[in-house]
Amino acid sequence: MVLHVLRALFFLLMAAVGSFYLSRSAIHGNGTPWLAYLAMPITIGLALLFIAIDIFSPRRKLTIFAGSFFGLLVGIAIAYALSFVVSLLVDNYYVPSHDATTAQVALQTDAIKVFFDLVVGVVSCYLAISFILQTKDDFRFIIPYVEFSKQTKGARPMLLDTSVLIDGRIADIAETGLIESQLVVPQFVLDELQAVADSADRLKRNRGRRGLDVLAAMRDSKKADVVFYEAAGHHEEGGVDHQLVHLARSLNARVLTNDYNLNKVAQLTGVDVININDLSSALRPVVVPGEKMRVQIVKPGEGAGQGVGYLEDGTMVVVEQARPFINENVDFVVTRALQTSAGRMIFGRLAEEPEVATKRPTTRS
Repeated sequence: MVLHVLRALFFLLMAAVGSFYLSRSAIHGNGTPWLAYLAMPITIGLALLFIAIDIFSPRRKLTIFAGSFFGLLVGIAIAYALSFVVSLLVDNYYVPSHDATTAQVALQTDAIKVFFDLVVGVVSCYLAISFILQTKDDFRFIIPYVEFSKQTKGARPMLLDTSVLIDGRIADIAETGLIESQLVVPQFVLDELQAVADSADRLKRNRGRRGLDVLAAMRDSKKADVVFYEAAGHHEEGGVDHQLVHLARSLNARVLTNDYNLNKVAQLTGVDVININDLSSALRPVVVPGEKMRVQIVKPGEGAGQGVGYLEDGTMVVVEQARPFINENVDFVVTRALQTSAGRMIFGRLAEEPEVATKRPTTRS
């Protein structure tokens, strides 16, 4: 809609330029006759030509007022610079009629200069504004050889992937107010989440709906700044992971995920990644060998006599000689802790109760 109004205004301004020159020549009676009659067709033809070029040129994402204002400044600067070229060309190549006086030649030359200055000014402003509107995105806009990055308050934005929304822990983290960055959900991530929610498989469908519920709750939260972003040009560039990494690089953003493969791919391409699993592991209490803990044994382990239980934060615990105590709470002593990409495991042995041994003194008779 904005571009339609801009094109209509550009056409009217170009027609006004031709009408202005025609009326000025008629009033003074000493303008260039052939140029006076051709002024209106020339300006209208140029307007239609540049509008056609703009419509059929490759399109990019639109933006609004900041780009328009900057484009107007650029257009005025270009028009001012080209006015010297116009003046030089007119002075060197315009040939007045032989019967024209010096005053008439001066008026004709000034009229031609004003005409072409107005045409160049309107065309420059239109092309500059149109180019900025179609190349600027929500975080930055680019002009040839120079890049202006939008200064955002706080940390860099974070891109959310499908797995972290389905996981749901990001909503609890955001509710604490710990995240000050803007949380960005690309349109292709939302499309993938919708496809999962519409899956014929009941388990996938429930996971997708959970992700949509988590996203809706985060949108309603006052402590989370969640925005949707439609990344133009990213829809045909491979899978969602590839698009997410490419978008993160173009926006200088970080990726928030708990997908192990996406984590590795992003790190290889130089994109900063925040893994929810790593964050969760870092927030778990630190255990050291020799520490005494209590856990409920829920199933037998793989080794002989081993029992397996889980702490409240989901950490797996393997206790030696605890198989007879399934469905019972036992005290154990930590022997070692193992940190893996899938999470943390704690190994221990049953705590031995101190034995009180009483020996009867021996007497000799």
